[in-house]
This record gives sequence, C-alpha cells and structure tokens, in this order.
Amino acid sequence: MPQGPTASVPLSVFTTNYPLAYFAERIGGEQVEVVFPAPADVDPAYWAPQPEMIAEYQAADLILLNGAGYEKWIERASLPAGKLVDTSAAMESSYLPLDEGVVHTHGPEGEHSHKGWVFTTWLDPMIAIAQAQAIQEALSELRPEAAADFRAAYEGLQADLLVLDAQLREVAADLGDRPIVFSHPVYQYLDEHVGMNGESVHWEPGEMPTEEMWEELETMLQAHPAEIMVWEGEPLAEVESRLAGMGIASVVYNPCGNLPESGDFGSVMLQNLANLEAAVAPGGGNAE
Repeated sequence: MPQGPTASVPLSVFTTNYPLAYFAERIGGEQVEVVFPAPADVDPAYWAPQPEMIAEYQAADLILLNGAGYEKWIERASLPAGKLVDTSAAMESSYLPLDEGVVHTHGPEGEHSHKGWVFTTWLDPMIAIAQAQAIQEALSELRPEAAADFRAAYEGLQADLLVLDAQLREVAADLGDRPIVFSHPVYQYLDEHVGMNGESVHWEPGEMPTEEMWEELETMLQAHPAEIMVWEGEPLAEVESRLAGMGIASVVYNPCGNLPESGDFGSVMLQNLANLEAAVAPGGGNAE
C-alpha cells in the first residue's frame, strides 16, 4: 500500500457504510478525515455512487469496504486496488449464506431480492472487532508514526464491543429457546452469534404488509410461536397494533447501516440492547 500524506494532513478515508465510518473515526481521530457519502434515505448496501463521487473515492488515501458482497457497485467501478481494504476478509469463513428471498423493497432504491452472503457482518460484535482491527492495521501502514495512537484507540473500541457482546449474550441467555421473528433477513449474524431461535420475514417498517404476508406470518407462528418481532425501525402504528392483538411485541433493533438520526453507532447499539432486554424480561414479550 502506498505511503500516505504527511502527518500534518489528515488521511482521506472513504467508507461504504456508517459502521465503518464510525470505526475509522474512533481509531483515526484527528489523523483522518472520514467520508461516508451515501444519502440518509437509502440503505447503503443498495446505493451506488455517481461518477463524480466515484472519482472522489479514487482520490482517497484509503477506501474501506465492508465485504461479504455488501458493495455491489464496486464490480462496475475502477477503484485503485492498493487503496482498498476489505475489512471483513479475515472473517470470510464466518460468512453466512443468504437464501434467495422474495422480491421486495428498501425504499428509494426499488425492488430487489437478497442472495449471496448475509452482509450485515457488524451485528456480530466479534466480526465488528475484526473489521475494526483491519482498519487499524491499514491506517498504521499508511501512517506508521501514529501506529501507537491507532492501536490505543482500536483497543478502546474493542473494549466497548466486547462489553456489548457480553451483554448480548446475557440477553440471549434470558431469551433461551423462546422463538422470535425478525422483520427482515439482516439479523443472521446476531442470531447465529448469540444463539437465538429466530426466523425471518420480509417486512418493511414503513409499509403495511399485504394480507398474504399476514397469512404467511400466521402460518410461521404455528410452528414458531414467537411473542417478539424485531424491527429495523419503528413499524407503522397499525402494524404494531395488529401484531399486539396477536400477542406479538414489536422491538426496534436498528442495524445502523446508515448514519442514525441521533447519537452514534455505540449509543444506537446500547439502545438496541435496552430495547431487547425490555422485551425479553419476564412479561416483556407479551403484547397487550
């Protein structure tokens, strides 16, 4: 990898999702200028930059990729190989395959179907730690004189993620084998890592499910009698109410792929944990 700018000039670091931007900012501090250009109203996994933005990526000192098939647009873009860092590459053996699903939407980016690998890798705190370590190593290679600072900052981030991991395991232990439903197939790494008994549907928080989708859920519940549904964002009030009538509590667990409206990755993950804890607590999953 080529040597970066002088120490007085921050390294230009471009990312493809918000978790990577957060990790890079935590680790790089004043030594980096982190750019995450995806609009706020799209899922970055289905966003593709315009040519002028690709040119800015090409000019960066470092381009951080999530990997696991997250950035489909890079297959059509010419990016300098020496600047690319696939942050999850070291955990490739932990990638989870994703069955092809029904065609559905994620808002402005339109209809699509999921296939290939599950790419929300950072929802497993241990993979997130590996991704952060890859960032720390890449920054240290570009600016070796700041390597000790990068290492210390990485260790602080690692400690926070280990605390999150321990707390998630406690919640999962309290949940036990109780079935839960995930509103969308993005939680597989979380589910696998802490051993939840989860099944996924393809519902969007801002959309009313069709009657066919409600019927599919009712069929699922016959074999998988969940009392908790985990959502990426707040579901429509009428959806939450109808689920409550079925004895299912709605819980928000924001994957935080994009910049949150408030707080940061760390605070969002702690809020997710608190939401899940409240639902898992005795009586918490029994919607009224």
